[in-house]
Amino acid sequence: MRIPNSGRSDTRTMHRIDSQQTWPLHGVQASRELEALTAAPPHTLMQKAGLSVARLARALAPHARHVWVACGPGNNGGDGFEAALHLKRQGLDLTLTWLSGQSQPSDARASRERALHAGVRISDQPPGDFDLAIDALLGLGGGRPNHGGASPTLVDWLERLSETDRPVLAVDLPSGLDGDTGAGVRFSPRPRRRHTLSLLTLKPGLFTAQGRDQAGQVWFDDLGADLQAVAADAYLLGADKLPSWDKAQALHDSHKGRYGDVLVVGGQSQAPHMTGAALLAARAALHAGAGRIFVCSLGPTPLKADPVQPELMFRELTELGPLHARMTIVCGCGGGGAVTQVLPHILGCEGPLVLDADALNAIAEQTQLRLELQQRSTRPTLITPHPLEAARLLDCPVSEVQADRIAAARALCEALSCTVVLKGSGSVIASPNVPPVINPTGNALLATAGTGDVLAGLIGAALAGGLTAHEAACLSVFRHGRAAEIWAQLKPGQALVASDLLGH
Repeated sequence: MRIPNSGRSDTRTMHRIDSQQTWPLHGVQASRELEALTAAPPHTLMQKAGLSVARLARALAPHARHVWVACGPGNNGGDGFEAALHLKRQGLDLTLTWLSGQSQPSDARASRERALHAGVRISDQPPGDFDLAIDALLGLGGGRPNHGGASPTLVDWLERLSETDRPVLAVDLPSGLDGDTGAGVRFSPRPRRRHTLSLLTLKPGLFTAQGRDQAGQVWFDDLGADLQAVAADAYLLGADKLPSWDKAQALHDSHKGRYGDVLVVGGQSQAPHMTGAALLAARAALHAGAGRIFVCSLGPTPLKADPVQPELMFRELTELGPLHARMTIVCGCGGGGAVTQVLPHILGCEGPLVLDADALNAIAEQTQLRLELQQRSTRPTLITPHPLEAARLLDCPVSEVQADRIAAARALCEALSCTVVLKGSGSVIASPNVPPVINPTGNALLATAGTGDVLAGLIGAALAGGLTAHEAACLSVFRHGRAAEIWAQLKPGQALVASDLLGH
């Protein structure tokens, strides 16, 4: 969805951010650099920003009669004053509250004076009721108000914005959200009625960690800036840049050998509760289009067949001979301590490798296994940790991983010389020599046992089909999340289990 600007001389378009288009993401420093390149003549950016905020506010709440505009002491507050000016001219009732500071930036001061001249009045208290709120309190450089030093007034206003059931439009960033990391404030907003208009650049923090919940629906206006003038820090993955891998569109003269062999090593037959993970990964690889799928279930009495999916072939590693050395191997979905015994051999195989769960825990515990993983840097290798597994690999608290998910994924990528999928809200994909990618798809339905095993199998099938590790990660993570979104649309209110993802 796009909202064209109404000015005759202004050809800019406001974009509703979804999963269809790939976007460059610029962090705080890069955004500052781009702002400096785009700022001339003075005060024009703020005027453009305020007009854009007012236009979106009217589009989101066309029947609103009373609007609360909460302005902070900096340039974000200046954008709010500009928006209030336009809304006042359009005849809306306004309550504008201002968290004044010791000194106001010159552009913000000019916008405040313009708004006051247009008849906007500053109120000491937020209104008791309103139809729409505009959050222009903190913005890009506003910091984290729950880390001490926040004024009682700021905390009160943030709580009101969080608790209201009225629509809230955040200017550039929800107040208190870190634009680089997505680390957020303590307040838990109502996600269905939250919108954010990101200005000049799209910030990575809007799409990972707490960003997606805090920001709600993200909109974007580049304010006429050249986004290529400053290198992006990361990218938001879109369907337009996904690698093409669709068997239905492949050459008719084909056979299963062209789509690769996947070997799933995991499960544990002496512990029946551990076998499901390997079966889920194997079934996912089968449904994703791999040519043949072999399963090696670890333990003294390995599984011999899958009654649900008879196409799967069960073997022991010794039965496969040299063939398995060239297969795409998915290892660690179940297996417990038995995985540790076979990992040295698997890490030495020549084919593509996906490591998950128990395999990652073993590598975190044993330095020799970590070294052997690092030595695979020339072979396609991919790990899929959730935050706790990532913390074990980085030897740090989970809170540190979640505080900067992009940095954590990069650190793992550099330390282990492989592609990393750091799972969670806004999964981060980090590969050597390319900018990180944040996945926009998925929802809380994926927060259930087994969905990670399905993802590992999907990635294995994509690798077996000839995609690079980075391509396989992007395609599989995107489709995995999209399947959960489709489920929510088709079966609203019904929980999803991991096996529901198969075939979607």
